[in-house]
Amino acid sequence: MKRRRAIRPVSYGAPFLREVELLPERADPDRHPFNIRAFRRGIHLSFRTTVTFFVGENGSGKSTLLEAIATSCGFGLTGGNRDHSFHVEDPRTELGQALRLSWLPKVTEGFFMRAESFFNFATYLDQVSTLRAYGGVSLHAQSHGEAFMALFVHRFEQGVYILDEPEAALSPSRQLAFLKVIHDLEKPRQAQFLISTHSPILLAYPGATLLSLDGDAIQEVKYEDTEHYRITRDFLQCPERYLKHLLNDPPEGGEEPGARREPEAPQ
Repeated sequence: MKRRRAIRPVSYGAPFLREVELLPERADPDRHPFNIRAFRRGIHLSFRTTVTFFVGENGSGKSTLLEAIATSCGFGLTGGNRDHSFHVEDPRTELGQALRLSWLPKVTEGFFMRAESFFNFATYLDQVSTLRAYGGVSLHAQSHGEAFMALFVHRFEQGVYILDEPEAALSPSRQLAFLKVIHDLEKPRQAQFLISTHSPILLAYPGATLLSLDGDAIQEVKYEDTEHYRITRDFLQCPERYLKHLLNDPPEGGEEPGARREPEAPQ
């Protein structure tokens, strides 16, 4: 896929977004989303690198946090850039209204992508856009993965890019191609990426910061310590062991498949 000529960046200096902080006076710790386990002790994120990944189990709050940051940046909740924002008095999510963002410098360019609402975004583009900024072809006229890559390759140039599970439609080889897109934009510091993902391929990006939401607070974690890496590594080393454990039928009146068994006491 041929990449269109990039517009000469107006300014450099990513990371542009330097800090995200939860203001306690605007949060109710007894209500969702403020009672999500990772948020209970507050939120204070400092971005030192141009690429930051958010990792955690389903329900850990990754998408909720990225939606809040994205809407606080002025992007629409369903995805897109500032031009695609819905026109309401305050477009921020409830969590977004309780966040304070610190910038240096402040930028307005960028994009928010949600894998689950990408279909609606593509439909919106067919109605209002010439599609030149997306490769000249309707995103609906391409496979899901091809449409994702068309967005990444043609639309991403400069600014803050907030991406919620961008690997959802990408094959392993396309995930590697996406890493090249990230590299070409973040190395000259013309783009900053905040990405939630379950992909151990994306998480391997060199120099990225990994933030885990699986504990009682959002904490930095090493790549090799993420469950995404460890489970994938162990499964690929011995898939038969995992499959035998998961798919083995229990004896009548026994445990459910995959149930954890307590070790027997030594005799």
